[in-house]
Amino acid sequence: MPTSPPAFLSPERRTALYYLSLFLTSGVATAYGGIWFNAMGLTEREIGAINATPILIMLVLTLFVGRIADRASDWRQTIVVCSVLAGLAPIGLFWSESFWPILLFTALVGITHSAMVPVIDAAAMRMARRRGTEFGVMRAWGTVGYLVLLVATGFLAKAYGPSIYIPLFVALSLVRAAMSFLLPRFRAPDGQTTTSRGATRLGQVMKPWFVLPLLGFAILFGSHLILNAFQGLLWTRQGIGLETIGILIALGALSETTMFFLFGRFAKRLPARVWLLMSGIVTVARWIAFGFEPGVPVLIGLQLLHGITYGLGFMACVNFISNWTAEDIAAEAQSFFVLLQQAMAVLALSTFGALIPIFGAQSYFFSAGFAALGVVCVWGSLRLQAPAT
Repeated sequence: MPTSPPAFLSPERRTALYYLSLFLTSGVATAYGGIWFNAMGLTEREIGAINATPILIMLVLTLFVGRIADRASDWRQTIVVCSVLAGLAPIGLFWSESFWPILLFTALVGITHSAMVPVIDAAAMRMARRRGTEFGVMRAWGTVGYLVLLVATGFLAKAYGPSIYIPLFVALSLVRAAMSFLLPRFRAPDGQTTTSRGATRLGQVMKPWFVLPLLGFAILFGSHLILNAFQGLLWTRQGIGLETIGILIALGALSETTMFFLFGRFAKRLPARVWLLMSGIVTVARWIAFGFEPGVPVLIGLQLLHGITYGLGFMACVNFISNWTAEDIAAEAQSFFVLLQQAMAVLALSTFGALIPIFGAQSYFFSAGFAALGVVCVWGSLRLQAPAT
């Protein structure tokens, strides 16, 4: 490869292309996964178990994977291996027609995908800071891919029915695996020195003021999972068409994408934890509104808040982690952040899986209460230590 590659082969562009492929399968699953599971005869509790199982397993493996990635010569190797495994695993779904086989292969996909996401986020953030570019701009392309598949899946599902779900999911998983081989080296080139600032061991920052904001976002993230796992099914029961569902969820993704693109322009105006606190307050209000089963016009406005309830909170946390930790533990620190999200996701999915058959859309009131706990965690951190970054 030439010493100075053309702009379209820059490390940032290659990373953005990978991000573009990273969440394609998530877009398909969000738009139609719950409906497909239901068409296969699975109950709400079984759907909740399928979504929760890989997260539960990753509670054990997440920090281990992050530690291995940090010790490798570059984070890229871990990302490629996980991408290939996540590309091959869903092929088994072609022959799965009952709960246990579906659970097995879905779990394999979820485990490998969940393992690589914190590593690519940590790697891309550190590369961006070293090169003076914006992490959010690269990360935004992941939501663009997600957005495109959200819309496309609604139309494809209407045209071809449930039979299109698995071929589409497998094809996009293989696309992501192929794109991983285009990723650049993320660490500084050999011979180039880097300034290591912040904690070099995770134990150095395991203090309440540092952990509480990450736990707070994890709770806010968990409160979103009723939207990710069950919203397509809930809106279908409310009488909303598949195309409209795809567009509504796509509006949320569009809002998230916009936040990722713009965050770098205003991020330094307030400390990261203050942005996170604002995100949490809006999240509580959003879920309360969802609980009243509003019509499509109101849902449009609520979906446009997704950039604040998820995008703003995520970017605030990633920057908060990077501000206080060195490259030595970049993937491990990001994996700890994801570990907390996974723990809250297991709690949320298992709870929502039990509540939805009883309360339906009113389960969002429980989401609002859950999110309020996250707001308290962030507020507690600010009380323990005044923000500097």
